[in-house]
Amino acid sequence: MSVVLIGGNDCMASRYKDICKSYNCKAKVFTKMQTDFESKLGTPDLMVVFTNTCSHKMLNSVNKKSGKTGIPVVRIRTAGATALKSVLEQYCR
Repeated sequence: MSVVLIGGNDCMASRYKDICKSYNCKAKVFTKMQTDFESKLGTPDLMVVFTNTCSHKMLNSVNKKSGKTGIPVVRIRTAGATALKSVLEQYCR
């Protein structure tokens, strides 16, 4: 399963990937807006948005991509490891 994480903390990016790997998920992490962001999202099985650390522009791109492709989007308020683990428990096992 592939997961795209949007937002979060820069210092936690490698930790997010490690957590996803422990749930047998491949992860892409975007902590900041990048050039041509929407196309870089690809077509994952799940998109997780950390809303406290995500810009409106990034969130709009995620919503647009989800509307076109039907990819589920999970919004989490906090950008902690425990919050990510609880989402992955529901979707990846």
